[in-house]
Amino acid sequence: MLEEKYQEFEKFIEENKNQRKFEQSVELAINFKGVDFSKQANRLNVDVLLPNGRGKTNKLAIFATDKNFIEAASKNGIEVIDGNSLPTIATDKERMNSLLNYDLLAQPNLMPNIAKQLGPFLGPRNKMPKPVMSMQDMGRAAGETNRRIAIKNRGRFLPTVHCVVGSEKMEARKIYDNIKEVMTDVDKAVGSNRIRSVYVKLTMSKPLKLV
Repeated sequence: MLEEKYQEFEKFIEENKNQRKFEQSVELAINFKGVDFSKQANRLNVDVLLPNGRGKTNKLAIFATDKNFIEAASKNGIEVIDGNSLPTIATDKERMNSLLNYDLLAQPNLMPNIAKQLGPFLGPRNKMPKPVMSMQDMGRAAGETNRRIAIKNRGRFLPTVHCVVGSEKMEARKIYDNIKEVMTDVDKAVGSNRIRSVYVKLTMSKPLKLV
């Protein structure tokens, strides 16, 4: 069913891209039916690796204190944020906002303190760091981070989720392949019979219904 919409999607992208003074993201909205997301067992928390990336490359940073992690991060071009500075960061609004410009990683043993100090700010914005389990994983994590998106319930567990699936500068087919990957992973999590509708839009465009 999704593939039948490709030509309409391709036309939609062509008509709506390059209409703003900034690079628009391509965003997906998935609406569900028959799922009570107020129940913990039903809440969505799906990580998707987009086959063609998000189209925009964010800066990458890791919360770390261990010298081996710091050295591995430096070798992979990853900025280091001192894990001992979490209480200071948590009280600095400007610095907290600056974290939103990064994709974040973390030394695993720092995750509980990050959740406590920064979780209330980063969590609702889907910006909680991903733990890197070893120095050897650092390069892989760096390569995957700009392909990875998180699909989670927001608000008071409303029956809808939103995610970025690309940017207007990407080829339409590559964006569409990203959309299909998202839908495959969401289907696995909740079942296709629980999906009411799917819409796609550019940041400032009207939406196009795909499902």
